[in-house]
Amino acid sequence: MIEVLIPTYQRPTALAVTLTALAFQTRLPKRIIISDQSDAPVTDVPEIGAIVLLLRAKGVVVEFHRNLPRRGLAHQRQFLLDHARADQLLFLDDDVISEPWLLALLGDQLSRAGCGFVGSAVIGLSHRHDVRPCQQAIELWDEPPRPERIAPDGSGWDRHRLHNAANLWHVQQRLAPTPAAARLYKIAWIGGCVLYDRAKLLACGGFDFWRDLPAAHAGEDVFAQQRVMARFGGAGLIPSGAYHLELATTVPDRAFDVPHRLVLA
Repeated sequence: MIEVLIPTYQRPTALAVTLTALAFQTRLPKRIIISDQSDAPVTDVPEIGAIVLLLRAKGVVVEFHRNLPRRGLAHQRQFLLDHARADQLLFLDDDVISEPWLLALLGDQLSRAGCGFVGSAVIGLSHRHDVRPCQQAIELWDEPPRPERIAPDGSGWDRHRLHNAANLWHVQQRLAPTPAAARLYKIAWIGGCVLYDRAKLLACGGFDFWRDLPAAHAGEDVFAQQRVMARFGGAGLIPSGAYHLELATTVPDRAFDVPHRLVLA
């Protein structure tokens, strides 16, 4: 079973959209855990209350936690991890729409691959007419994902370009993968929608490095994935099945970019 972990801040409408998509998964999550750092609790928002009622009516446990004061996203993610219990944990941003088949497919692919995580890169459909052939290289895994050491500006780092704009959407149009014939591919990292093997994430320390960071930072998910990939491997899923709401970032200060500041052991 999958637990979904959602950090949220000042995005009640987006969170309602994200939760609504989760309510119509063909394989529902066991539990959804939301760590809320908004000024006003999201539990006060009627739209969120309505979708939570539906999720609970379908048997999904939904938990809300207030995590204040704000100490950065790495702490948010570690806070969520500390509350999780399932073997598979989906870290899902609060501005992602998911296809109904996504959770089931991610779970099956992670179990089959045996790696540390499998993620679905979020697609920005406002860029669907912005075709960038020079950013659409894809390396499919023809074997179970193996450990890779991916560091900034090193081998494999340029793979991140595939996740810009709607590049993955255009690759999907060309390769025409389906949920029944999904493939895994090599990545530098994946943002927004990543399913971890909980035991493997914990074995790599989770997000315990939050103590070494200023509250204003970015790239904490990248660094955590780097650590897991170096030991257990990781992969992207095509078709993705995850779409970005393309809202303004809630992390405008990105001067402290974690993978460029911390050393991968």
